[in-house]
Amino acid sequence: MRSRIFFKLMFVFLLVIGASAIALQWTVHAVWERTLREQIERNLRQKTLMLAYRVEADRQHSLGDIVAQEGQAAGARATVVDPTGKVLADSEADPSVIENHSQRPEIIAALSGKVGVSERSSQSFGVPFLYVAVPVSGGAVRLAYPLTEMETTDRPLAVALFWGSLATFVFAVIVAAAASQYLGRRLERIVNFAERVAGGDLTARIASTSTDEIGQVAAALDKTTRGVEEGYARVQTSQRELETLLNSMQDAVIAVDVDGRVQWANRGMNRLVPRTPRLNAPLIDSVRDPDFLDAIRKAARDQVVTSARSNTIVVGRIFDVTAAPMAGGGAVAVLRDLTETERMEKSRRDFIANVSHELRTPLTSIQGYTETLLDGALVDNHVRDFLEIIRKNAARMSRLTEDLLTLARVESGEHRFDMQRVSAEELLQDALESFREVARSYGAELVVENAAGASNVNADREAIHQIFSNLIENALKYAASGKKVILGARSAERGAEFYVRDFGPGISSEHLPRLFERFYRVDKARSRESGGTGLGLAIAKHIVLAHGGTIRAESELNHGSSFFFTLTAPEGDSA
Repeated sequence: MRSRIFFKLMFVFLLVIGASAIALQWTVHAVWERTLREQIERNLRQKTLMLAYRVEADRQHSLGDIVAQEGQAAGARATVVDPTGKVLADSEADPSVIENHSQRPEIIAALSGKVGVSERSSQSFGVPFLYVAVPVSGGAVRLAYPLTEMETTDRPLAVALFWGSLATFVFAVIVAAAASQYLGRRLERIVNFAERVAGGDLTARIASTSTDEIGQVAAALDKTTRGVEEGYARVQTSQRELETLLNSMQDAVIAVDVDGRVQWANRGMNRLVPRTPRLNAPLIDSVRDPDFLDAIRKAARDQVVTSARSNTIVVGRIFDVTAAPMAGGGAVAVLRDLTETERMEKSRRDFIANVSHELRTPLTSIQGYTETLLDGALVDNHVRDFLEIIRKNAARMSRLTEDLLTLARVESGEHRFDMQRVSAEELLQDALESFREVARSYGAELVVENAAGASNVNADREAIHQIFSNLIENALKYAASGKKVILGARSAERGAEFYVRDFGPGISSEHLPRLFERFYRVDKARSRESGGTGLGLAIAKHIVLAHGGTIRAESELNHGSSFFFTLTAPEGDSA
């Protein structure tokens, strides 16, 4: 790892250093060459001006001698031309054989009264020359300096620059190697630290005293790891607390993922099933109960809380199953053992049924003998009053025992309902015909509405008639002051919803949640006076539940009350 980092850094450093050395050498050489050329041009200008001055002033020497002497002194080739460009004298060649110079750039400039400068290769010698020409009386003078001398002067500089650059490059490489090694070690420490953290070692730390970017990265990673460790510690603490809490529960709890594999189970679940659930193993390996498995699958698939009843997880025991979806997918299920509760509930129902059954015979006898005595002519008025009280209370106890027996049979499932396909309108008309005269005796009107707007339902006609009987009797007893009781039905999601609405004094909101409890009375004194048993709504509730429907009440003080219950449509019918 470190070698890869080292070589990458070295490659970058070498690239930068090499490019810098080449650029530096090229720049210095170019500046040196330009400076040398300017120096040569400046000197050559001065020497050309001196040549022009001598040509103008020296009358003792010939032009040939002058150009020979000045050319030798200047180290350049000296030439004198007339206004037509004809060479009059030259320091290195016979003027008579030299071609006309009228087209040379520097001569053109000089003949026009300016200083002419030009650089080109000489046709005679084939080497580059720097030409400088100045005007004189009757023509112009020119010096030609060979630039090969500049190349000779430039060579030692190039050699010096090369060795200097090489020495600098070697030194820079050594420094770059040391820097690469240093940076590589620092980066390697960060990589090793990150690998430890990725491997789950949250106690890993990386100390850095440097304030550069790498030091800041190391400090940030160290700070992040500390935060992750603290957060993980809190999560572990919460998880242990949750496990302790769940393990202390008497109810069995199990969690599965989206694939139905066990993620967690408390001790209650481990004690419950014969084969202890194994982590990441399919739930079906431990529990085979179809109702339990269906509840978990539905909760995980539909993301809704699902309830079920199971009696095959453990033979002879009954469990209430509640499955709830988890945020990350899957579901968690809670199994509550209802075996003892069901046993006690059955004992209670059996006790009520047995007592009610045993009370029927003596109550019937009491009613019969009381009515016989009341029919006798020898009973005075005082005794008749007592006998009437006995008869009324016996009749009330008889109704109570009948209602208790009915409720016990419905709750226990012993009562078998004759389920038939029947229209909502028929059920409403049956109730109207049965209770129209009863309503008139209370001074109220019984009305049916929306009878044709509801669908067919699957119901036991006699049982539904009993529901209407209880609801209508309540409406007439407690709400006859409204002078009207309305029966109706309307389409619901899975069938039809029936309702009984009165316009009496209404029921206070705090009583609504308990209306369907057995023996619960809103007005106890009035209920006793009317002869009610307090079981009518409880019986109606259990009949509706046995039909797969729901029942509820809505009311507002001084605005009457409405009781609603739903019945499901037969299979194949739409709501």
